[in-house]
Amino acid sequence: MADLLIGDVAERSGMTRKALRLYEARGIIPRTRRTGSGYRVYPDDVLGLLGFVARARRLGLTLSQVAEVTAPHRNGRAPCAHVRSLLEQKAAELADLLQAVRAILDAWPKNQLRHPTVCPRAKGR
Repeated sequence: MADLLIGDVAERSGMTRKALRLYEARGIIPRTRRTGSGYRVYPDDVLGLLGFVARARRLGLTLSQVAEVTAPHRNGRAPCAHVRSLLEQKAAELADLLQAVRAILDAWPKNQLRHPTVCPRAKGR
């Protein structure tokens, strides 16, 4: 395994250096070791973890939820059941959101003209 500097990890993962520092501060990725001049040095296996983080974020998991999942992983446990539970919860939330959007669209007259103010149909109940 080769060690990677933060710029290498950022480039290869598609994440910013700022995001990497945030993930380290939040405990999502393990604390890195530092060179004598203070540069962060990552093992190359961090790229797989960052791939998971990116996918989890795209699926709508919060940073706190991602941290809940990555902590057991670092301790050698596979948190698959917890990930599944989080994704099932997210799917239910999205289904509720989709139902609310559909209700607004279904109630919307098809031939409604423009209004000079913000659309009154999109307001909440």
